[in-house]
Amino acid sequence: MAIAPLAERLRPEHLDQYIGQEHLVGKGKVLRVMAEQHRIVSMILWGPPGVGKTTLANILGKAAGLPFVAISAVASGIKEIKEVIQLGEKSGRIVLFIDEIHRFNKAQQDALLGAVEKGTVTLVGATTENPSFEVISALLSRCQVYVLEPLSKSELIHMAEQAIAADKELQAHQVQLKEHRALLQFSGGDGRKLLNLLALLMEVHTGGPLVITDQLVEQVVQEKMSVYDKSGEQHYDIISAFIKSIRGSDPNAAVYYLARMTEGGEDPKFIARRMLILASEDIGNANPNALLLATSCFQAVTMLGYPECSLTLAQTAIYLANSAKSNSSYTALQTARKWVKQHGDLPVPVALRNAPTQLMKELDYGSGYLYAHDHPGNFADMEFLPDGISGKKVYEPGQNAREEEARKFLRQRWKEKYGY
Repeated sequence: MAIAPLAERLRPEHLDQYIGQEHLVGKGKVLRVMAEQHRIVSMILWGPPGVGKTTLANILGKAAGLPFVAISAVASGIKEIKEVIQLGEKSGRIVLFIDEIHRFNKAQQDALLGAVEKGTVTLVGATTENPSFEVISALLSRCQVYVLEPLSKSELIHMAEQAIAADKELQAHQVQLKEHRALLQFSGGDGRKLLNLLALLMEVHTGGPLVITDQLVEQVVQEKMSVYDKSGEQHYDIISAFIKSIRGSDPNAAVYYLARMTEGGEDPKFIARRMLILASEDIGNANPNALLLATSCFQAVTMLGYPECSLTLAQTAIYLANSAKSNSSYTALQTARKWVKQHGDLPVPVALRNAPTQLMKELDYGSGYLYAHDHPGNFADMEFLPDGISGKKVYEPGQNAREEEARKFLRQRWKEKYGY
Protein backbone atom coordinates (compact mmCIF):
# COMPACT_ATOMS: atom_id res chain seq x y z
CA MET A 1 0.00 0.00 0.00
CA ALA A 2 1.16 3.52 -0.81
CA ILE A 3 2.18 5.57 2.19
CA ALA A 4 0.42 8.94 2.49
CA PRO A 5 2.65 12.05 2.20
CA LEU A 6 4.21 13.20 5.46
CA ALA A 7 2.16 16.42 5.55
CA GLU A 8 -1.04 14.37 5.22
CA ARG A 9 -0.02 11.83 7.85
CA LEU A 10 0.66 14.60 10.34
CA ARG A 11 -2.36 16.80 9.51
CA PRO A 12 -3.87 18.00 12.84
CA GLU A 13 -7.43 17.03 13.68
CA HIS A 14 -7.96 19.45 16.57
CA LEU A 15 -6.96 23.06 17.26
CA ASP A 16 -4.82 21.91 20.19
CA GLN A 17 -2.59 20.15 17.64
CA TYR A 18 -2.60 23.08 15.22
CA ILE A 19 0.59 25.16 14.92
CA GLY A 20 0.53 28.89 14.16
CA GLN A 21 -2.15 31.57 13.60
CA GLU A 22 -2.49 32.39 17.28
CA HIS A 23 -4.28 35.63 16.33
CA LEU A 24 -7.13 33.46 15.01
CA VAL A 25 -7.03 30.22 17.01
CA GLY A 26 -5.51 31.30 20.34
CA LYS A 27 -7.56 31.28 23.51
CA GLY A 28 -10.60 33.53 23.11
CA LYS A 29 -9.83 34.25 19.43
CA VAL A 30 -12.53 34.18 16.79
CA LEU A 31 -11.94 30.80 15.12
CA ARG A 32 -11.31 28.97 18.39
CA VAL A 33 -14.57 30.38 19.76
CA MET A 34 -16.37 29.12 16.64
CA ALA A 35 -14.91 25.64 17.11
CA GLU A 36 -15.80 25.58 20.81
CA GLN A 37 -19.36 26.67 20.04
CA HIS A 38 -19.63 24.09 17.23
CA ARG A 39 -20.57 26.65 14.61
CA ILE A 40 -19.06 27.99 11.41
CA VAL A 41 -19.75 30.91 9.08
CA SER A 42 -18.83 31.42 5.45
CA MET A 43 -15.27 32.69 5.25
CA ILE A 44 -12.23 33.23 3.07
CA LEU A 45 -8.86 32.14 4.47
CA TRP A 46 -6.20 34.31 2.82
CA GLY A 47 -2.52 33.56 3.25
CA PRO A 48 0.63 32.17 1.63
CA PRO A 49 1.04 28.47 0.88
CA GLY A 50 1.64 25.97 3.66
CA VAL A 51 0.33 27.97 6.62
CA GLY A 52 -2.62 25.70 7.47
CA LYS A 53 -5.61 26.95 5.46
CA THR A 54 -6.83 23.48 4.44
CA THR A 55 -6.17 22.02 7.88
CA LEU A 56 -8.04 24.86 9.56
CA ALA A 57 -11.03 24.37 7.26
CA ASN A 58 -11.11 20.64 8.09
CA ILE A 59 -10.94 21.27 11.83
CA LEU A 60 -13.70 23.90 11.76
CA GLY A 61 -15.93 21.75 9.57
CA LYS A 62 -15.49 18.77 11.89
CA ALA A 63 -16.17 20.93 14.97
CA ALA A 64 -19.40 22.22 13.42
CA GLY A 65 -20.62 18.64 12.97
CA LEU A 66 -21.73 19.24 9.38
CA PRO A 67 -21.11 17.23 6.21
CA PHE A 68 -17.80 18.45 4.76
CA VAL A 69 -17.02 18.53 1.03
CA ALA A 70 -13.64 19.66 -0.33
CA ILE A 71 -12.96 20.56 -3.97
CA SER A 72 -10.15 22.31 -5.82
CA ALA A 73 -10.94 25.28 -8.04
CA VAL A 74 -8.26 24.04 -10.45
CA ALA A 75 -10.02 20.74 -11.16
CA SER A 76 -13.70 21.64 -10.57
CA GLY A 77 -16.34 23.58 -12.42
CA ILE A 78 -20.02 24.54 -12.32
CA LYS A 79 -21.09 20.88 -12.62
CA GLU A 80 -19.33 20.01 -9.34
CA ILE A 81 -20.72 23.12 -7.66
CA LYS A 82 -24.28 22.17 -8.61
CA GLU A 83 -23.76 18.66 -7.26
CA VAL A 84 -22.54 20.07 -3.94
CA ILE A 85 -25.54 22.43 -3.75
CA GLN A 86 -27.91 19.51 -4.35
CA LEU A 87 -26.17 17.59 -1.57
CA GLY A 88 -26.62 20.60 0.73
CA GLU A 89 -30.30 20.84 -0.09
CA LYS A 90 -30.78 17.15 0.74
CA SER A 91 -28.88 17.24 4.03
CA GLY A 92 -30.05 20.70 5.08
CA ARG A 93 -26.61 22.29 5.31
CA ILE A 94 -23.04 21.41 4.36
CA VAL A 95 -19.60 22.96 4.57
CA LEU A 96 -17.93 23.40 1.18
CA PHE A 97 -14.18 23.95 1.18
CA ILE A 98 -12.79 25.36 -2.09
CA ASP A 99 -9.02 25.34 -2.36
CA GLU A 100 -7.52 28.07 -4.57
CA ILE A 101 -10.90 29.78 -4.88
CA HIS A 102 -9.18 32.66 -6.71
CA ARG A 103 -8.99 30.39 -9.75
CA PHE A 104 -12.79 30.20 -10.07
CA ASN A 105 -14.14 32.54 -12.75
CA LYS A 106 -17.12 34.86 -12.26
CA ALA A 107 -19.67 32.36 -13.60
CA GLN A 108 -18.42 29.66 -11.24
CA GLN A 109 -18.54 32.01 -8.26
CA ASP A 110 -22.00 33.25 -9.27
CA ALA A 111 -23.22 29.65 -9.17
CA LEU A 112 -22.45 29.57 -5.43
CA LEU A 113 -24.20 32.78 -4.48
CA GLY A 114 -27.74 31.57 -3.96
CA ALA A 115 -26.76 28.58 -1.83
CA VAL A 116 -24.42 30.64 0.34
CA GLU A 117 -27.05 33.35 0.77
CA LYS A 118 -29.69 30.79 1.83
CA GLY A 119 -27.26 29.06 4.19
CA THR A 120 -27.54 25.74 2.39
CA VAL A 121 -23.81 25.92 1.77
CA THR A 122 -21.35 27.35 4.26
CA LEU A 123 -18.40 28.33 2.11
CA VAL A 124 -14.79 28.14 3.27
CA GLY A 125 -12.49 29.37 0.53
CA ALA A 126 -8.69 29.28 0.62
CA THR A 127 -6.61 31.66 -1.46
CA THR A 128 -3.04 32.89 -1.75
CA GLU A 129 -4.26 35.98 -3.65
CA ASN A 130 -5.94 39.12 -2.33
CA PRO A 131 -9.64 38.11 -2.29
CA SER A 132 -10.74 41.67 -3.05
CA PHE A 133 -9.18 41.19 -6.50
CA GLU A 134 -10.20 37.62 -7.23
CA VAL A 135 -13.52 36.98 -5.42
CA ILE A 136 -16.60 38.72 -6.78
CA SER A 137 -17.97 41.41 -4.48
CA ALA A 138 -21.38 39.74 -4.04
CA LEU A 139 -19.75 36.55 -2.73
CA LEU A 140 -17.08 38.39 -0.75
CA SER A 141 -19.71 40.44 1.08
CA ARG A 142 -21.24 37.18 2.37
CA CYS A 143 -17.93 35.92 3.78
CA GLN A 144 -15.65 36.89 6.62
CA VAL A 145 -12.03 37.28 5.50
CA TYR A 146 -9.33 35.96 7.83
CA VAL A 147 -5.66 36.60 7.06
CA LEU A 148 -3.20 33.80 7.85
CA GLU A 149 0.46 34.64 8.40
CA PRO A 150 3.66 32.78 7.46
CA LEU A 151 4.82 30.44 10.18
CA SER A 152 7.51 31.88 12.44
CA LYS A 153 10.94 30.37 13.03
CA SER A 154 9.91 28.93 16.40
CA GLU A 155 6.68 27.50 14.95
CA LEU A 156 8.54 25.78 12.10
CA ILE A 157 11.10 24.30 14.50
CA HIS A 158 8.25 23.07 16.71
CA MET A 159 6.58 21.52 13.65
CA ALA A 160 9.78 19.71 12.67
CA GLU A 161 10.35 18.42 16.20
CA GLN A 162 6.72 17.35 16.46
CA ALA A 163 6.97 15.47 13.16
CA ILE A 164 10.17 13.68 14.21
CA ALA A 165 8.55 12.64 17.50
CA ALA A 166 5.21 11.54 16.02
CA ASP A 167 5.85 9.96 12.61
CA LYS A 168 6.84 6.28 12.44
CA GLU A 169 8.72 6.69 9.16
CA LEU A 170 10.88 9.47 10.59
CA GLN A 171 11.44 7.42 13.71
CA ALA A 172 12.55 4.47 11.58
CA HIS A 173 15.26 6.66 10.07
CA GLN A 174 16.41 7.77 13.55
CA VAL A 175 16.15 11.42 12.54
CA GLN A 176 18.16 13.93 14.55
CA LEU A 177 17.68 17.65 13.98
CA LYS A 178 21.23 18.90 14.57
CA GLU A 179 20.96 22.18 12.57
CA HIS A 180 17.92 23.98 11.25
CA ARG A 181 19.08 27.17 9.45
CA ALA A 182 18.91 25.71 5.93
CA LEU A 183 15.70 23.83 6.72
CA LEU A 184 14.04 27.09 7.75
CA GLN A 185 15.58 29.05 4.90
CA PHE A 186 14.23 26.74 2.21
CA SER A 187 10.86 26.44 3.98
CA GLY A 188 10.27 30.20 3.98
CA GLY A 189 7.40 30.11 6.48
CA ASP A 190 5.69 27.25 4.61
CA GLY A 191 4.88 24.28 6.84
CA ARG A 192 4.08 21.97 3.94
CA LYS A 193 7.44 22.76 2.33
CA LEU A 194 9.17 22.01 5.64
CA LEU A 195 7.54 18.57 5.88
CA ASN A 196 8.25 17.90 2.19
CA LEU A 197 11.92 18.64 2.86
CA LEU A 198 11.95 16.17 5.74
CA ALA A 199 10.36 13.56 3.49
CA LEU A 200 12.91 14.31 0.77
CA LEU A 201 15.77 13.85 3.21
CA MET A 202 14.34 10.45 4.14
CA GLU A 203 14.17 9.43 0.47
CA VAL A 204 17.87 10.06 -0.13
CA HIS A 205 19.00 8.66 3.23
CA THR A 206 21.07 5.48 2.80
CA GLY A 207 21.38 4.04 6.29
CA GLY A 208 22.23 4.76 9.89
CA PRO A 209 20.80 7.71 11.84
CA LEU A 210 19.63 10.62 9.64
CA VAL A 211 21.43 13.64 11.10
CA ILE A 212 19.97 16.82 9.59
CA THR A 213 22.63 19.48 9.02
CA ASP A 214 22.61 22.68 6.99
CA GLN A 215 25.11 21.17 4.55
CA LEU A 216 22.95 18.09 3.97
CA VAL A 217 19.79 20.12 3.37
CA GLU A 218 21.51 22.47 0.90
CA GLN A 219 23.01 19.54 -1.00
CA VAL A 220 19.70 17.66 -1.28
CA VAL A 221 17.71 20.74 -2.26
CA GLN A 222 20.14 21.64 -5.05
CA GLU A 223 20.00 18.12 -6.44
CA LYS A 224 16.34 17.22 -6.05
CA MET A 225 14.00 20.18 -5.86
CA SER A 226 12.14 21.42 -8.93
CA VAL A 227 13.05 24.59 -10.79
CA TYR A 228 9.62 26.19 -10.42
CA ASP A 229 6.42 25.06 -8.77
CA LYS A 230 3.44 27.35 -9.20
CA SER A 231 1.75 25.73 -6.22
CA GLY A 232 4.22 27.41 -3.91
CA GLU A 233 7.68 25.79 -3.81
CA GLN A 234 9.47 28.74 -5.42
CA HIS A 235 6.45 30.85 -6.28
CA TYR A 236 7.40 33.79 -4.08
CA ASP A 237 11.17 33.55 -4.68
CA ILE A 238 10.79 33.82 -8.46
CA ILE A 239 8.29 36.66 -8.43
CA SER A 240 10.53 38.48 -5.94
CA ALA A 241 13.53 38.08 -8.25
CA PHE A 242 11.42 39.23 -11.21
CA ILE A 243 10.25 42.42 -9.49
CA LYS A 244 13.69 43.22 -8.10
CA SER A 245 15.22 42.78 -11.56
CA ILE A 246 12.76 45.29 -13.03
CA ARG A 247 13.37 47.68 -10.13
CA GLY A 248 17.10 47.30 -10.74
CA SER A 249 16.64 48.17 -14.46
CA ASP A 250 17.85 44.77 -15.74
CA PRO A 251 15.55 43.67 -18.60
CA ASN A 252 17.67 40.53 -19.21
CA ALA A 253 17.11 39.11 -15.73
CA ALA A 254 13.48 40.29 -15.75
CA VAL A 255 12.65 38.35 -18.92
CA TYR A 256 14.56 35.30 -17.67
CA TYR A 257 12.49 35.13 -14.48
CA LEU A 258 9.35 35.86 -16.50
CA ALA A 259 10.13 32.83 -18.67
CA ARG A 260 10.60 30.72 -15.53
CA MET A 261 7.09 31.67 -14.46
CA THR A 262 5.33 31.37 -17.82
CA GLU A 263 6.99 28.01 -18.56
CA GLY A 264 5.90 26.83 -15.12
CA GLY A 265 2.29 27.80 -15.81
CA GLU A 266 2.10 30.71 -13.35
CA ASP A 267 -1.19 32.62 -13.41
CA PRO A 268 -0.51 35.47 -15.90
CA LYS A 269 -2.83 37.82 -14.01
CA PHE A 270 -0.66 37.35 -10.92
CA ILE A 271 2.40 38.48 -12.91
CA ALA A 272 0.58 41.40 -14.54
CA ARG A 273 -0.81 42.58 -11.20
CA ARG A 274 2.68 42.66 -9.66
CA MET A 275 3.93 44.78 -12.56
CA LEU A 276 0.94 47.08 -12.08
CA ILE A 277 1.94 47.60 -8.45
CA LEU A 278 5.58 48.20 -9.43
CA ALA A 279 4.59 50.82 -12.00
CA SER A 280 3.35 53.08 -9.19
CA GLU A 281 5.64 51.98 -6.38
CA ASP A 282 8.99 52.01 -8.19
CA ILE A 283 8.48 54.17 -11.31
CA GLY A 284 5.67 56.56 -10.42
CA ASN A 285 5.92 60.05 -11.82
CA ALA A 286 9.37 59.44 -13.25
CA ASN A 287 7.37 57.94 -16.13
CA PRO A 288 3.57 58.10 -15.75
CA ASN A 289 3.16 56.09 -18.97
CA ALA A 290 4.45 53.04 -17.10
CA LEU A 291 1.20 52.79 -15.13
CA LEU A 292 -0.85 53.14 -18.32
CA LEU A 293 1.10 50.37 -20.05
CA ALA A 294 0.92 48.10 -17.00
CA THR A 295 -2.84 48.64 -16.81
CA SER A 296 -3.20 47.83 -20.51
CA CYS A 297 -1.06 44.74 -19.96
CA PHE A 298 -3.37 43.50 -17.20
CA GLN A 299 -6.41 44.04 -19.42
CA ALA A 300 -4.74 42.30 -22.38
CA VAL A 301 -3.67 39.33 -20.25
CA THR A 302 -7.23 38.97 -18.96
CA MET A 303 -8.57 38.89 -22.53
CA LEU A 304 -5.85 36.76 -24.15
CA GLY A 305 -4.65 34.12 -21.71
CA TYR A 306 -1.79 31.74 -22.52
CA PRO A 307 0.13 31.40 -24.77
CA GLU A 308 -0.58 34.73 -26.52
CA CYS A 309 -0.31 36.88 -23.38
CA SER A 310 3.30 35.79 -22.75
CA LEU A 311 4.58 38.30 -25.31
CA THR A 312 2.49 41.08 -23.76
CA LEU A 313 4.00 40.30 -20.37
CA ALA A 314 7.53 40.33 -21.85
CA GLN A 315 6.96 43.64 -23.65
CA THR A 316 5.71 45.27 -20.46
CA ALA A 317 8.48 43.84 -18.30
CA ILE A 318 11.15 45.17 -20.69
CA TYR A 319 9.50 48.60 -20.82
CA LEU A 320 9.30 48.85 -17.03
CA ALA A 321 12.89 47.67 -16.60
CA ASN A 322 14.11 50.29 -19.09
CA SER A 323 12.12 53.09 -17.47
CA ALA A 324 13.45 55.78 -15.12
CA LYS A 325 12.72 54.89 -11.50
CA SER A 326 11.27 56.85 -8.59
CA ASN A 327 9.69 55.81 -5.30
CA SER A 328 8.80 59.38 -4.31
CA SER A 329 5.04 58.72 -4.38
CA TYR A 330 5.51 55.63 -2.20
CA THR A 331 7.68 57.45 0.36
CA ALA A 332 5.30 60.43 0.38
CA LEU A 333 2.34 58.18 1.17
CA GLN A 334 4.26 56.33 3.89
CA THR A 335 5.22 59.65 5.51
CA ALA A 336 1.65 60.90 5.35
CA ARG A 337 0.38 57.68 6.93
CA LYS A 338 2.90 58.10 9.72
CA TRP A 339 1.56 61.61 10.41
CA VAL A 340 -2.01 60.34 10.46
CA LYS A 341 -1.06 57.77 13.11
CA GLN A 342 0.93 60.32 15.14
CA HIS A 343 -1.53 63.22 15.00
CA GLY A 344 -4.90 61.48 14.63
CA ASP A 345 -7.85 63.09 12.88
CA LEU A 346 -6.78 66.73 12.69
CA PRO A 347 -9.61 69.14 11.84
CA VAL A 348 -9.79 70.18 8.20
CA PRO A 349 -9.13 73.95 7.88
CA VAL A 350 -12.43 75.86 7.86
CA ALA A 351 -11.65 77.44 4.48
CA LEU A 352 -11.49 73.98 2.86
CA ARG A 353 -14.68 72.53 4.36
CA ASN A 354 -17.76 71.77 2.33
CA ALA A 355 -20.81 73.97 3.03
CA PRO A 356 -23.90 72.33 1.47
CA THR A 357 -26.33 73.61 4.14
CA GLN A 358 -27.21 77.04 5.49
CA LEU A 359 -26.09 76.03 8.99
CA MET A 360 -22.66 75.14 7.70
CA LYS A 361 -22.43 78.46 5.92
CA GLU A 362 -23.38 80.24 9.13
CA LEU A 363 -20.56 78.35 10.83
CA ASP A 364 -18.19 79.88 8.21
CA TYR A 365 -17.50 76.57 6.47
CA GLY A 366 -15.65 77.48 3.27
CA SER A 367 -15.03 81.04 4.43
CA GLY A 368 -11.65 82.34 3.30
CA TYR A 369 -11.17 79.84 0.50
CA LEU A 370 -9.22 81.31 -2.42
CA TYR A 371 -10.23 79.94 -5.83
CA ALA A 372 -6.92 79.24 -7.59
CA HIS A 373 -8.14 80.19 -11.06
CA ASP A 374 -9.00 83.71 -9.91
CA HIS A 375 -5.33 84.44 -9.14
CA PRO A 376 -2.22 85.04 -11.28
CA GLY A 377 -0.68 81.82 -12.55
CA ASN A 378 -3.71 79.89 -11.24
CA PHE A 379 -2.12 79.87 -7.81
CA ALA A 380 -3.58 81.06 -4.51
CA ASP A 381 -1.15 81.16 -1.58
CA MET A 382 -3.19 79.76 1.29
CA GLU A 383 -2.97 77.07 3.97
CA PHE A 384 -4.18 73.61 2.97
CA LEU A 385 -2.76 71.43 5.75
CA PRO A 386 -4.42 71.27 9.19
CA ASP A 387 -2.99 73.15 12.15
CA GLY A 388 -0.26 71.14 13.81
CA ILE A 389 1.38 69.89 10.63
CA SER A 390 1.47 73.11 8.64
CA GLY A 391 4.68 73.43 6.65
CA LYS A 392 5.53 69.70 6.85
CA LYS A 393 6.60 68.15 3.56
CA VAL A 394 5.76 64.61 2.46
CA TYR A 395 6.62 64.75 -1.23
CA GLU A 396 10.23 65.09 -2.34
CA PRO A 397 10.56 64.86 -6.15
CA GLY A 398 12.87 62.12 -7.38
CA GLN A 399 16.13 62.60 -9.23
CA ASN A 400 14.80 62.22 -12.77
CA ALA A 401 13.88 64.52 -15.66
CA ARG A 402 10.12 64.51 -15.17
CA GLU A 403 10.24 65.13 -11.43
CA GLU A 404 12.88 67.82 -11.83
CA GLU A 405 10.19 69.70 -13.75
CA ALA A 406 7.83 69.08 -10.85
CA ARG A 407 10.48 70.40 -8.45
CA LYS A 408 10.79 73.63 -10.47
CA PHE A 409 7.00 74.02 -10.49
CA LEU A 410 6.74 73.50 -6.72
CA ARG A 411 9.72 75.75 -6.02
CA GLN A 412 7.93 78.66 -7.74
CA ARG A 413 4.96 78.25 -5.42
CA TRP A 414 6.09 76.64 -2.18
CA LYS A 415 9.79 77.43 -1.74
CA GLU A 416 9.21 79.45 1.41
CA LYS A 417 6.73 77.07 3.04
CA TYR A 418 8.13 73.64 2.11
CA GLY A 419 11.71 74.48 1.15
CA TYR A 420 11.61 73.23 -2.45
